[in-house]
Amino acid sequence: MEPHILQLDGSAIEANLAALSRILIDSVAGGAAISFMAPLSQADAERFWLNDVRPHVEAGHRSLFGAWHDGEIVGTVQLLTAMPPNQPHRCEIAKMVVHPQARRLGIGRALMDRALARARELGKTLVTLDTRTGDAAEPLYASIGFEVAGIIPDFAFDPDGRAKHGTTYMYRRIEDAAAT
Repeated sequence: MEPHILQLDGSAIEANLAALSRILIDSVAGGAAISFMAPLSQADAERFWLNDVRPHVEAGHRSLFGAWHDGEIVGTVQLLTAMPPNQPHRCEIAKMVVHPQARRLGIGRALMDRALARARELGKTLVTLDTRTGDAAEPLYASIGFEVAGIIPDFAFDPDGRAKHGTTYMYRRIEDAAAT
């Protein structure tokens, strides 16, 4: 069964807060490098969705997409569209997260396809992202047309705080990319 992708507004964030928070908590516990340190508390996860994400979604500065599989939300991706005045043509992918138990089901690809479609709808011509160097998502991004711009070593700590990892910056031109 293919995942069902929906764009979430502020009220949908609140309605799905427990599931959204569980995706973050379990992903960080599983080692996902998504800016949080383990253990991530329920309160901190909820604060992220309500204070960091919801206001930007409601202001129209980012789009949040959720993936449903077997009746529950199991993944999210954000498309950040509020860029500096000299970069109106660009947007960024952020926090592409799939629950550890829902990986390898095409959910990440479906989320990315929807985010790229939204970028196209908004007239964006360049999409950027960064990912932990060597992460399982890196080949996914390459398979949908993202190219490596460069790698920064020792960029951030792993969620367990034991080691630093590099980050790989990637980009994709929308006007040159075939429709996904």
